[in-house]
Amino acid sequence: MFHSLALAAAFLAPSPGMAGGIAALDIRGAQVSSNGFARTSDAVARVMQDLAGPAVDGKSLTFFVQSVADNRFRATLGKGRIGIDSPAAMAARPPKKIHSITVPIPPAASGIALPPVEGARDGARPLVVIDAGHGGHDPGAINKETGQREKDVTLNIAQAIRDELVKSGRVRVALTRSDDRFLVLQERYGIARKMGADLFISIHADSAENEEAHGATVYTLSETASDREAARLAARENKADIINGVNLGGQSGDVSSILIDLTQRESMNVSASFARLLQREASPYVPFRTAYHRFASLIVLKAPDTPSVLFETGYISNTADAAFLSSREGQRKIATGAARAIEVHFARKLAMN
Repeated sequence: MFHSLALAAAFLAPSPGMAGGIAALDIRGAQVSSNGFARTSDAVARVMQDLAGPAVDGKSLTFFVQSVADNRFRATLGKGRIGIDSPAAMAARPPKKIHSITVPIPPAASGIALPPVEGARDGARPLVVIDAGHGGHDPGAINKETGQREKDVTLNIAQAIRDELVKSGRVRVALTRSDDRFLVLQERYGIARKMGADLFISIHADSAENEEAHGATVYTLSETASDREAARLAARENKADIINGVNLGGQSGDVSSILIDLTQRESMNVSASFARLLQREASPYVPFRTAYHRFASLIVLKAPDTPSVLFETGYISNTADAAFLSSREGQRKIATGAARAIEVHFARKLAMN
């Protein structure tokens, strides 16, 4: 079933003295909450729509473009926009279609394969899942001077922590990704849940307009951000699922109801306790910010039954931090501090049982 939409767009056509591309876009309707576009080259532009709720259009999305005389185009351009009829209006008077582009909607992605477990062979030992933030077509933050990418730094640090934990033999460990691949946020904590992880750590590298900002920060889940910076980070990181305007995540209403479950409240308490422990044990190796523990509504931390933290290991936008994060020595120090915190965390749990 098609919903009637009011569609309108303004185009800047190629002609002498003009560059081709989309100048403005306005798409409105009961099913569409917002819209936009992104120009990727002189010849290609992406149209993006955010739906107000669940909606389908069958099996494809089709755009029709009709050529017009130059004088008609210039007259319309002068009015600021070109009108495009909605599907309901087109049914009453089929337009003369000159060009047609049909974009197939891909099927839902199949379940992701679970990563291998390394370290202690005793299946009763605690399992730690380490998530290297970003990856694939999502580079994360980038140092504008050196070109260092967050996705590369986080993978190297995650692997260093894994190696340190495997060497100790006290816990089992798995990585959500061991190469340059993209995972949506729900897949990241979903892996930890499916594997029955006892602790989930998402590794990131922060960035800021202020290049003097430096030091590590540990984030734990809260529906209320502890400060503006925490809210800013949540807004940025939660958009990691949105690539070129397409939301690759999706979250059912069931997840929202689970968030208020007592199980998650307990997980949040354990997460906050581990955040303090991580700062204490890693401080001799990793420089932390003064206000090192922050709270934010981060999707990647919303596993209701797995204690989870997001470890911003430093600022990739800061020269000194970026050098530390990308060096083997810096990665080794971060891994040493994180491994110490993890082992103390589970030693405490064992002593309490």
